[in-house]
Amino acid sequence: MAKEDRSRDEIADVLIIGAGASGSVAAKHLAEAGFKVVCLEQGRKIDPGEFTGDKPEWELTAQRDWHPNPNVRDLEEDYPIETSDSDVNPLMFNGVGGSTILYAAHWQRFKPSDFHVKTLDGIAEDWPFSYADLLPYYEALDIEMGVSGLGGDPAYPPGKAPPLPPLPINKAGRKAAEGMNKLGWHWWPSPNNIPSRAYNGRNPCVRRGTCLTGCPEGAKGSTDLTHWPAALKAGARLVTGARVSQIETDGNGLATGAVYFDRAGRERRQRASVVIVCGNAVGTARLLLLSGKGSNSALANSSGLVGTHLMMHPYAAVNGLFDEPLESWIGPSGQMIHSLEFVESDPSRGFLRGGKWQVMPSGGPLGLRAGYTGKAIEDHWGLNLHRSTKQTFGRSFEWGITAEDLPDIANRVVLDEALTDSDGIPSPKIIYKNSDNTRKLLDFHVARAREAMGAAGATDITSTSLMRDCGWHLMGTARMGHDPETSVVDQWCRSHDVPNLYVMDGSTFVTSSASNPTATITAIAFRAVSHLIAHRREQEIAA
Repeated sequence: MAKEDRSRDEIADVLIIGAGASGSVAAKHLAEAGFKVVCLEQGRKIDPGEFTGDKPEWELTAQRDWHPNPNVRDLEEDYPIETSDSDVNPLMFNGVGGSTILYAAHWQRFKPSDFHVKTLDGIAEDWPFSYADLLPYYEALDIEMGVSGLGGDPAYPPGKAPPLPPLPINKAGRKAAEGMNKLGWHWWPSPNNIPSRAYNGRNPCVRRGTCLTGCPEGAKGSTDLTHWPAALKAGARLVTGARVSQIETDGNGLATGAVYFDRAGRERRQRASVVIVCGNAVGTARLLLLSGKGSNSALANSSGLVGTHLMMHPYAAVNGLFDEPLESWIGPSGQMIHSLEFVESDPSRGFLRGGKWQVMPSGGPLGLRAGYTGKAIEDHWGLNLHRSTKQTFGRSFEWGITAEDLPDIANRVVLDEALTDSDGIPSPKIIYKNSDNTRKLLDFHVARAREAMGAAGATDITSTSLMRDCGWHLMGTARMGHDPETSVVDQWCRSHDVPNLYVMDGSTFVTSSASNPTATITAIAFRAVSHLIAHRREQEIAA
């Protein structure tokens, strides 16, 4: 008779829900500090050999198998999302490493001003800490991740350079820089969580440019590679195929663990002294809403703000075509150079806050955006493919524009009344509309990026003012702050209402910056976990 597995009956010191960027960082550091850690992940572990970036069918599989929109990908581990009331589709991946599996690995920090938007511009709210408070964790994670980049960017305060030299900016990056130099506008070789040389057992980038559909080289800094091996070695237990349906609490309002379904459809429970939710701003809001009791309709919701203030970084793109070959299929598909010229507020422009630009390659014959623009594949097929390839292949690049998304209480995640996942759990519904400020911001930045393309010598310039499939950056639905009446968690990511419940993902963001959030998500998680470790003896837990 096989020995019965009673490991799930054990009470974990810490239960982490979600094995993505922040969950991975939390698991590693808690396990290494001696905590008994269990992590529940609804997806599975992906082998790098499954990725098709090194195979001829790569651009076709990007249309479905590795599409970042779960409604298109529609895997067993995905949950459907109702988006008919949203201007933007949320993008994510469920699996060990979370959305770092499919991200482009831009490793941009927030700027100091991003933490003090209300003080500087009289809008939104200030964060409960500063850039200086987060700096040691930014720098430590650069080393843990193996970030490549060039120190000294004048848009940031002085600090330590990344541990690895920058990736080449390629011909496309140099061409873009020529235009910026003519205009006198800021640009800098970009930091990427992609090693420029072998690092901690990971291969160096071979610049195939297929980062957005997974890295077959095992080079890109997805946290299944950067953090989970160390977490498991230190004793963390990772349970895959575990879809959490509810966080449980006791009569004193303290978290006692979670209920989940395994892939055989069986309901399980994992008990724990502390629960950390790392499900992204959609998944975390959904779980807190599912776990609610009484009139507040969500767990940890005395403020009434769980699920509100969703931010998703509206994204525009300006593409330029050039007479000369730029080898613009060469990667990484992470940023080659970036610009923060127009990232700060200038009220004379008619809107507040700004946007970050990044140069990205044009990709293969179907194009970098073929997998998630919603454009019909017939437009890049047959005679149309040959015509387009002859005219454009390797001769264009993109200035991508990430717009700072201001928090709006009306933009939110709710539970859909009809849609469910394969386990019958209510699915999230996204209600999200771009503000007048966002539309003005995007129009301004698209016009400036077209100027930059012209200055670089583009012979043809096209632009997209808003990509619908652009909601990579999910933020704000369990915002942090000092006041329990206006926030869900405190500066250490601990719930104001449930002292042993933490949220350590982008849900906690007060504002969105214009920068890619993953470096900041992980730095905040590292800071919060370090505080939890240091104050373990003071942590309140259920009896």
